[in-house]
Amino acid sequence: MNKAPTLLSELADHAETILLGKALEQFGALCLRQGPGGGSEVLLITTRETGRWTIPKGWPIKGLAPHEVVEREAWEEAGVKGRAKKRAFGCFSYLKTLQDGRQVPSFVTVHIMTVRRTKANFPERRERRLAWVPPLEAASLVNEPELKSLFRRVERQALS
Repeated sequence: MNKAPTLLSELADHAETILLGKALEQFGALCLRQGPGGGSEVLLITTRETGRWTIPKGWPIKGLAPHEVVEREAWEEAGVKGRAKKRAFGCFSYLKTLQDGRQVPSFVTVHIMTVRRTKANFPERRERRLAWVPPLEAASLVNEPELKSLFRRVERQALS
């Protein structure tokens, strides 16, 4: 029986990279807004290379705090403006494919960002698709188990 590899097993193949502190660090925006029906919606965007669903995220930027990086990335990748919380909401890991084809583990610290407005004209508008969906639907569309868990946590908090 040939079982498809899970994200966890794929990350395990990179254990030495992780243990040597050579994993990548990114910051991600879990963008929230009130939907037309009054319930919470989260923003998903597609990656440029593979077209899979994820959240806006990016590399650390010298001189910017993580929550400020999140706000910038959300604008550049999805055209959303708002305020990100200073305190991290959680994190997730995935394998980042670099331009040379190598895969490197990346750990993404996620900050909740309350969206105040959206713009149709933003830097990466021609490179990505966007979708506003309920948190549980978002959890079903992303690949990373930890990111799925963050969306489920948002849903639980909205219900309480």
